Amino acid sequence: MTGLLLTVLACALPATVLAQQPPVSSIRVTGDARVTAKPDRVQIDIGVTTRAAQSQDAALQNARQVDAMLTAVRKAAGPTAVLKTVSYSLNPNYQYHPNGGEPTIEGYTALNVVQVTLDELGKIGAVIDAATQAGANHVQGIQFTLRDQDAVRAEALREAALRARAVEENSPRVVPVRVYGGAPRAMAAAAPATPVEAGTLDVTADVTLSVEVGPAPR
Repeated sequence: MTGLLLTVLACALPATVLAQQPPVSSIRVTGDARVTAKPDRVQIDIGVTTRAAQSQDAALQNARQVDAMLTAVRKAAGPTAVLKTVSYSLNPNYQYHPNGGEPTIEGYTALNVVQVTLDELGKIGAVIDAATQAGANHVQGIQFTLRDQDAVRAEALREAALRARAVEENSPRVVPVRVYGGAPRAMAAAAPATPVEAGTLDVTADVTLSVEVGPAPR
């Protein structure tokens, strides 16, 4: 009987020791940062809209005006500019009758939109003016960007991580952490038509650290 009792106590001992160990919890700390940079690239969507009674006439007139517009834009923008077509459409114009019935086609509209990528921001106004004087009648948007966005994003992530670690250092008994990088968000200042002001770009980043917290050492 004595031998059996000792065996039971020996088997129960590890469970008792494990139960006395305090659980390890974790917390999350977050750091964010904002880096301001001046844009060094712009993308301008410039288009030509034409209308005619026949579809082929609308397309032909559009092609002539777009060709003249491209020639003028290349001259104003210089050899480093990049031009590419981003949208083209040729659609009928319907006439709807007040008394109902089938709508009738009264003509056609052709639209060709070309995106101009320009690194010399001082030429934005000249490019828009040259395009409109050559027949462009549609400026869809102006978007300022950075040629090297990764470098600015990396800087924002570094600063966010430093701020998160500063919070981490105030936590009790911190052990090595796992880092989850938040997706950077880029916000560009709005720009008017010619004359155009580029403004600045704000690149932000969030970093979250998962910190395991244990009991204070005795």
